[in-house]
Amino acid sequence: MTEPLTEANREALLEPLFETGWQMHDSRDAITKTYTFADFTEAFAWMTAAALWAEKWNHHPEWFNVYKTVEVTLSTHDVGGLSDLDVKLASKLDALAN
Repeated sequence: MTEPLTEANREALLEPLFETGWQMHDSRDAITKTYTFADFTEAFAWMTAAALWAEKWNHHPEWFNVYKTVEVTLSTHDVGGLSDLDVKLASKLDALAN
Protein backbone atom coordinates (compact mmCIF):
# COMPACT_ATOMS: atom_id res chain seq x y z
CA MET A 1 0.00 0.00 0.00
CA THR A 2 1.19 3.48 -0.84
CA GLU A 3 1.99 5.77 2.09
CA PRO A 4 2.02 9.58 2.17
CA LEU A 5 5.37 11.34 2.24
CA THR A 6 6.53 11.83 5.80
CA GLU A 7 7.75 15.14 7.12
CA ALA A 8 11.18 13.52 7.52
CA ASN A 9 11.59 12.60 3.84
CA ARG A 10 9.45 15.29 2.22
CA GLU A 11 12.20 17.91 1.88
CA ALA A 12 14.83 15.48 0.62
CA LEU A 13 12.51 14.02 -2.02
CA LEU A 14 10.82 17.23 -3.18
CA GLU A 15 13.75 19.66 -3.23
CA PRO A 16 15.35 18.15 -6.38
CA LEU A 17 11.98 18.47 -8.13
CA PHE A 18 11.63 22.11 -7.08
CA GLU A 19 15.02 22.74 -8.69
CA THR A 20 13.61 21.51 -12.03
CA GLY A 21 10.54 23.76 -11.91
CA TRP A 22 7.99 21.77 -9.91
CA GLN A 23 6.05 23.80 -7.33
CA MET A 24 3.68 23.05 -4.50
CA HIS A 25 0.04 23.41 -5.52
CA ASP A 26 -1.61 26.50 -4.03
CA SER A 27 -4.57 24.80 -2.40
CA ARG A 28 -3.72 21.14 -1.70
CA ASP A 29 -0.92 18.68 -1.04
CA ALA A 30 0.17 18.27 -4.66
CA ILE A 31 2.96 19.37 -6.97
CA THR A 32 2.50 21.09 -10.30
CA LYS A 33 4.61 22.01 -13.31
CA THR A 34 4.03 23.49 -16.76
CA TYR A 35 5.91 22.00 -19.70
CA THR A 36 6.28 23.92 -22.97
CA PHE A 37 7.22 22.11 -26.16
CA ALA A 38 8.04 23.22 -29.72
CA ASP A 39 4.55 22.48 -31.01
CA PHE A 40 1.41 20.40 -30.47
CA THR A 41 2.90 17.26 -31.99
CA GLU A 42 5.85 17.32 -29.59
CA ALA A 43 3.56 17.98 -26.62
CA PHE A 44 1.23 15.15 -27.60
CA ALA A 45 4.12 12.74 -28.19
CA TRP A 46 5.41 13.53 -24.69
CA MET A 47 1.93 13.01 -23.23
CA THR A 48 1.70 9.65 -24.99
CA ALA A 49 5.05 8.50 -23.59
CA ALA A 50 4.06 9.80 -20.15
CA ALA A 51 0.73 7.98 -20.35
CA LEU A 52 2.48 4.66 -20.95
CA TRP A 53 4.59 5.08 -17.80
CA ALA A 54 1.59 6.28 -15.79
CA GLU A 55 -0.37 3.22 -16.83
CA LYS A 56 2.55 0.89 -16.11
CA TRP A 57 2.86 2.32 -12.59
CA ASN A 58 -0.93 2.71 -12.15
CA HIS A 59 -0.42 6.33 -11.14
CA HIS A 60 -2.09 8.85 -13.40
CA PRO A 61 -1.45 12.59 -13.63
CA GLU A 62 -3.98 15.34 -13.79
CA TRP A 63 -3.08 17.37 -16.85
CA PHE A 64 -4.34 20.06 -19.13
CA ASN A 65 -3.06 20.59 -22.67
CA VAL A 66 -3.40 23.58 -24.95
CA TYR A 67 -1.37 23.51 -28.15
CA LYS A 68 2.29 23.20 -27.05
CA THR A 69 1.76 23.59 -23.29
CA VAL A 70 0.97 20.85 -20.79
CA GLU A 71 0.13 21.68 -17.17
CA VAL A 72 0.62 18.70 -14.84
CA THR A 73 -0.54 18.18 -11.25
CA LEU A 74 0.50 15.15 -9.23
CA SER A 75 -1.04 13.89 -6.01
CA THR A 76 -1.92 10.44 -4.74
CA HIS A 77 -5.66 10.36 -4.20
CA ASP A 78 -5.49 7.14 -2.15
CA VAL A 79 -3.43 8.88 0.54
CA GLY A 80 -4.91 12.37 0.21
CA GLY A 81 -1.64 14.01 -0.77
CA LEU A 82 1.88 13.43 -1.97
CA SER A 83 3.52 10.00 -1.97
CA ASP A 84 6.67 8.47 -3.41
CA LEU A 85 4.63 7.67 -6.55
CA ASP A 86 4.35 11.39 -7.26
CA VAL A 87 8.09 11.87 -6.86
CA LYS A 88 8.77 8.89 -9.12
CA LEU A 89 6.36 10.06 -11.83
CA ALA A 90 7.55 13.68 -11.66
CA SER A 91 11.13 12.53 -12.18
CA LYS A 92 10.07 10.37 -15.14
CA LEU A 93 8.11 13.24 -16.71
CA ASP A 94 11.17 15.47 -16.47
CA ALA A 95 13.35 12.78 -18.04
CA LEU A 96 10.90 12.32 -20.90
CA ALA A 97 10.86 16.08 -21.52
CA ASN A 98 14.65 16.27 -21.80
